[in-house]
Amino acid sequence: MKSTRARMVIIITTLSVPLITSAPALAATTASVSNVQNFIQSVIEALAGLAGLIATGFFVLGGFHYITSSGNPEHLDRAKKTLFFSALGLCITIAAFVLSTIVTSLATNAFGS
Repeated sequence: MKSTRARMVIIITTLSVPLITSAPALAATTASVSNVQNFIQSVIEALAGLAGLIATGFFVLGGFHYITSSGNPEHLDRAKKTLFFSALGLCITIAAFVLSTIVTSLATNAFGS
């Protein structure tokens, strides 16, 4: 009977010591608006850079088709369309990046960070 009681005391002590001696776990602070803003701004910058690379690739492709069209009107028209639409896509990308920067700066001024 004494050994059972001694075992129970040892088990309870062993299990309770880590609970008593451990540091309290405090709740993490909530994400501030500036962290979310920085993340979204980073995503927009990455996507704008990727779109710029893709537009550059299409500019090169359209220029290659333009040079190698050899006066064929169909190939020349296709090359012109490729150049036009890649320029249009690049303009839209730049406009979206500028607009997102303006909105971010206005929101930062209005709400603070």
